[in-house]
Amino acid sequence: MTLPGHSINTIKTRLSNAISAKDPRNSICRRPSPFAKIDATGSGGVASQQRREPQVDGADWSNVLNPLLDAHLAIQSNDPAQTYEAQSSLHSAINHALGSSKGNWLIPALHVVCRNTHRAAALADESTGNRNDHARLQNAVTLLQASYSKTLNDRVELRPNEAFSEEGSKKIGVLYIVNQLFSMYFRLNTLRLCKNLLKPVESRGIHESGTMGEMVTYRYYVGRLNMFEDQYDLAEQNFDYALRHCHRSAVANKKKILNYLIPVKLLRGRLPTSKLLHKYSFDEFVPLSNGMRTGNLMEFSDGLRKNQDIFIRRGTYLLLEKCKMICYRNLFKRVYKIVGKEQIRLDCIAQSFKWLGMPIDLDEVECILANLIFKQFIRGYLSHEKRILVLSKKEPFPTSKVIK
Repeated sequence: MTLPGHSINTIKTRLSNAISAKDPRNSICRRPSPFAKIDATGSGGVASQQRREPQVDGADWSNVLNPLLDAHLAIQSNDPAQTYEAQSSLHSAINHALGSSKGNWLIPALHVVCRNTHRAAALADESTGNRNDHARLQNAVTLLQASYSKTLNDRVELRPNEAFSEEGSKKIGVLYIVNQLFSMYFRLNTLRLCKNLLKPVESRGIHESGTMGEMVTYRYYVGRLNMFEDQYDLAEQNFDYALRHCHRSAVANKKKILNYLIPVKLLRGRLPTSKLLHKYSFDEFVPLSNGMRTGNLMEFSDGLRKNQDIFIRRGTYLLLEKCKMICYRNLFKRVYKIVGKEQIRLDCIAQSFKWLGMPIDLDEVECILANLIFKQFIRGYLSHEKRILVLSKKEPFPTSKVIK
């Protein structure tokens, strides 16, 4: 399949005009996207001279035009592998053009090329039918890393609220590329590489100088990194920032943030309201929240088991498993209120498990209680010989140790 002559001429004209005017909002790499279908109706193929070198200000831009046209053709032919090959060539050409250009007027085009390279690589890998084949995505990472280096190492200092121009700093493009790399590293499960991006970005304050959308995305990924490193207080701060500043109409993005914010808050003893869970259709969190609130271990365990595939896919299953300790704590608190005294026989506690349909022996009860006392969720001590839990007379179930 070939593009009609008028399509090629239109693309060449737009490319020439955008480069001549140094117009960041009219770059051919921005509009139309290689992932947007071009009308290929009409007669005739493409004569070779229609791809002749476009000269703008004495510079040859054919190395940008040709892979761009090839990407369009591959898209129309439904060939993901060839699409990625053309897109990677286009990305290399844009990286080269960015390095030799003055100012930051090419940054918007670079951002779109980075996004399309990421998408093309993912689609090409999926087309192989092998879930473990990430060869093209790994190759795409090197292209985006090159873009990251060219923007980060620009000698022109970044100024607040800087516009795209022939004098501006290329550092204005760093944060968007970092977010794309975060997404790719998470997909490839190479989270250790994310650390290589954090220090350069945060030491120069770049993470606070992007657009609001870029800063929200950055905080979302940093929050996920904090969560996997068990830094739950930092994770909650980053997710809270991302949720508060996410655009009100971006419901899908808010749900992505809440997929991780809710488990972090659950572990820190902060339960979501029924209104919030209903608003975003988070049915999977309802039994967990109810079970923790009432100490109903059966409801919590059933909810976790029923939705384990969802939680494993998100990477939050082990985090939610840890919330079971709070569920134990609230169950024992209810037993304490029923018994009405500080000394509670372990067989009374074991009876509560039997009533829930989850019978356990006294040794297991003692083990659970020992862990809760160690975590300071319960104040007291165990008498192994008498099989008795002795609770503190002053605040035996301290709230401050659970809700952080």
